[in-house]
Amino acid sequence: MLTNRLRRGILLLWGMFVLSACAPPAAAPVIPLPTLTSAATTDTRPDPTPFARAYLNAWQEGDYSTMYTWLSVLSQDGISENAFTAIYQDTSTALGLQRVDYEILSVLTKSDVAQVGYRVGLETSLLGTITRETAMELTFDGELWRPKWEHSLILPELRGGNTLWMEYRAPARGNIYDMQGEALAAQTDAVSMGLIAGQTDDAQEPLLFAELETLLGLDSDDIHARLATQRDGWYMPLGEVSAKKVEERFAILTDMRGLVMEPYRSRYYFEGGVASHVLGYIGVITEDEVEEYRALGYQQDESVGRMGLEAWGEAYLAGGRGGVLYVVNPQGEIVTKLAEAEPALPQSIYTTLDKTLQQQVQDAMAGFIGAAVVMERDTGRILALVSSPTFDPNIFDPTNYNSSYLLSDLLTDPRTPLLNRATQGQYPLGSVFKIITMAAALESGQYNAESSYYCGHAFREVPGTVRYDWTYWRGAPASGPLTLPEALMRSCNPWFWHIGLDFFNQEMTTQVSDMATAFGLGRPSGLEEVVEESGQIPVPELPIDAVNFAIGQGATQVTPIQVARFVAAVGNGGDLLRPQIIEQIVAPDGNNVHVFEPEVTARLPLSPTNLAVVQDAMRLVVNNSRGSAYWRFINFPVPVAGKTGTAEAPPSEPHAWFAGYTEAEPGTKYAEKPDLAIAIIAEHAGEGSAVAAPLFRRVLEYYYFGEALTPMPWESESAFAPPP
Repeated sequence: MLTNRLRRGILLLWGMFVLSACAPPAAAPVIPLPTLTSAATTDTRPDPTPFARAYLNAWQEGDYSTMYTWLSVLSQDGISENAFTAIYQDTSTALGLQRVDYEILSVLTKSDVAQVGYRVGLETSLLGTITRETAMELTFDGELWRPKWEHSLILPELRGGNTLWMEYRAPARGNIYDMQGEALAAQTDAVSMGLIAGQTDDAQEPLLFAELETLLGLDSDDIHARLATQRDGWYMPLGEVSAKKVEERFAILTDMRGLVMEPYRSRYYFEGGVASHVLGYIGVITEDEVEEYRALGYQQDESVGRMGLEAWGEAYLAGGRGGVLYVVNPQGEIVTKLAEAEPALPQSIYTTLDKTLQQQVQDAMAGFIGAAVVMERDTGRILALVSSPTFDPNIFDPTNYNSSYLLSDLLTDPRTPLLNRATQGQYPLGSVFKIITMAAALESGQYNAESSYYCGHAFREVPGTVRYDWTYWRGAPASGPLTLPEALMRSCNPWFWHIGLDFFNQEMTTQVSDMATAFGLGRPSGLEEVVEESGQIPVPELPIDAVNFAIGQGATQVTPIQVARFVAAVGNGGDLLRPQIIEQIVAPDGNNVHVFEPEVTARLPLSPTNLAVVQDAMRLVVNNSRGSAYWRFINFPVPVAGKTGTAEAPPSEPHAWFAGYTEAEPGTKYAEKPDLAIAIIAEHAGEGSAVAAPLFRRVLEYYYFGEALTPMPWESESAFAPPP
């Protein structure tokens, strides 16, 4: 009895017999097969060609179950379906098989047996296309032609049960550098370091902690405090350092009691991870990924990029896999070498990051949960991209002794250190959004630089509700009559509430939303190398929505990278640039595969006159004594334009924002450096003028002077404290 499956197969075969199409030929050189003599069928038996095609077509589809169904009864008696499938799967894995092509060359039929000669082209991931000529023996069972199973149906060299074995060759992973050629990630020897509580020598501790501070960048007092909380005999992991640095201090370090140093060789991220959210990390290939990566020439025990540039740049950094393909007999002996390919050396990635500045900004943000984006105002080149808290990518390496102690803590940290808050953090923008509302008001033609409004404590224009300005809650006098630029300077909420409500009442409900979208909000910024979120720009549906939206509250969600981008556009004259973090990609021969070029993706929809009004207003924020950030930038020598933001985030404290740009005067020494655009957020940290603005100034001090010059409020109570 024929099964339904076989009956369907017979019908398909007869259709193929009638239509009989050829598969595309392979183009590589061939090994000749012994000559087959074609002969016409002399009786009523069908042409065996369609049956051979059915088997080979199923191979092309990877449908091993159907292939097994077509085998002769004797063949099925001789091998189980599982064993048959395993042979094809193992061969596919060994080859890194991408595609199967074939071409029928000849057909010979005699009584109940037939031979179909064909050329097979096996396209592999490492070795190109392997082309051979082989033959399929078939027997007629009274209804169908059925192939006889033999390993040579795959390749003639496999006749008799031979198999394939690939010796893989992989180059060392390529390095990642900053813009100056300082290594950020490289294959090197490293040493994990830690202490065993209760085993350190009190007399040695000052020198020991000083050495660890120098090597690992940890504070000596912090090390001492942490060690005091550990139970005697417990290991306290500290971090990793390059073996080269350890060698320089080896004589001193080996004499220190309680110090544990474990060497390993792997992917090493310098300084415990500089720009970890940009670089990412590598991780081993998981079980469910084996087939995918085997097809690309990877071995199961290799590691691949898991985040950031390590993932984005896998094709560059991993190089090209190579290998030697051998034929092995059933006794495990190598019979012959079938093919060989040398590995291709990896390429190196040079980022736009300034390693020193990146590390300094990371240190400045270390006490906060938040983000900072520092980019060249006129090019889109990112010099620092910080997400706080950061993480140590080295602990993802299982050969790192500290990994087993630290990885679990990292993955369960409630602060979610792996989240890249600079590109994935989505927040209400607060008063920084007033830049956009002001631009929408000016471009509507209904407001101009001279438009005036009384900024009082209370706002009662929405029936049934009263809202209060920040001056009310601070116990400060109302701001009084203000022009539109002065409203931005004072960050007057009632002024902008009025604009939002005015547009809504005139059924211009998308006026501000459209401007926000044109400023690049609500969609990714274009920084392709790291994961980005789009944020959200709502369209007000109720009067209260319009009021909230006008000051960047309500359902508004933005990312710090989007804010840095649009602030840069305001400062550079209107060009929305694609933020970029790749300076160049360099091939092993030194030739550039990619070189950074600024890319303008859009223009702000502001007339030159209105753009100048916005720029002047942002200058007032910093330079006018009534400006919301004036006290934070007194005596700073480089002109700054910006905007504070205090975004409500109940039930916790508000988010602190500051975004702005520099305008170094031509001819001064400060103009020798590119102007910057910076966006900073500190989650639930309070007011933008009290927290984010000082952080902004600290970043500028690092950039222009290489060091911190002005204490921040939490470092010194008297540091530029504004008057009551």
